[in-house]
Amino acid sequence: MHATNRPVLIVAGPTGSGKSALALDVAEAFDGVVVNADSMQVYGELRVLTARPSPSDEARAPHRLFGVLPAAERCSAGRWLGLAQAEIDAARSADRLPIVVGGTGLYLKALLEGLAEVPPASAEIRAEAEALYVEIGGETFRRELARLDPAGASRLPATDRQRLVRAFEVARTTGRPLHDWQRRCPAAPVSGGRIATIVLLPPRRSLYAAIDARLDAMLAHGAVDEVRALLALGLDASLPAMKAVGVREMVSYLCGQSSLDQAAAAAKQATRRFAKRQFTWLRHQLRPDFAVNEQYSERIRPEIFAFIRRQILTSDA
Repeated sequence: MHATNRPVLIVAGPTGSGKSALALDVAEAFDGVVVNADSMQVYGELRVLTARPSPSDEARAPHRLFGVLPAAERCSAGRWLGLAQAEIDAARSADRLPIVVGGTGLYLKALLEGLAEVPPASAEIRAEAEALYVEIGGETFRRELARLDPAGASRLPATDRQRLVRAFEVARTTGRPLHDWQRRCPAAPVSGGRIATIVLLPPRRSLYAAIDARLDAMLAHGAVDEVRALLALGLDASLPAMKAVGVREMVSYLCGQSSLDQAAAAAKQATRRFAKRQFTWLRHQLRPDFAVNEQYSERIRPEIFAFIRRQILTSDA
């Protein structure tokens, strides 16, 4: 089979579901390449707090797009899609199974459906939009957006700063609402071959317990020092890396605004809320070929591997 027609496997799930461990096991067993689809794990400065694969894990199988960008840069879904397509093509050319792993819904949607080619906003308009949001607050900013993009303003909550600002800057730059661009011919999704999706959806109680335990482990392995080093870079607070789950809570501790215990509790709560949003997206936006309603473990590995052999690798025969 031609390289571009070989299958691609997506491993998705909320944070803490064990998807990284599953992707690594699959890569080892089926000669795969693990390609990151987590919007925060692309940043080099955030290994601990984003639960990026460890150096020893990365040594067990090829890993791509983990820690490849500095926190000073912005990684949009469009930029990620271009990088991911290149890595998928490279894996296929090497006769390896591309395994895309992550829980960033927009990245997965881009891979499966493509993205609208929206002209980039100027740095001046982006800075203006960010400053305006900070100055007038979310509710008033949303009313300002409604003058330019009524539909966008109506569907976005006032707290969704990133997407409100994005809609504002697109409308100001192009004179057209973002959803108009999104209806136009999208950039092509991953080309050729079958895409199969495995989704891990553990029970909330066990997932939240795993999230809490993982945050404790992050603290024990240097999460505070990692955020301290990030702060020392003096980066713009609007950059995506500065908004990673847990960063704000650790900054609060480092600035003396909370105790470490309070910061840890707040980070756990923020992570649980984030996982809940991922759950909602995965249940309503993704149609898995194989869904697992528990956390990944060695016990369920044979069942998953059997699915891969039967439904994925046979399509490459």
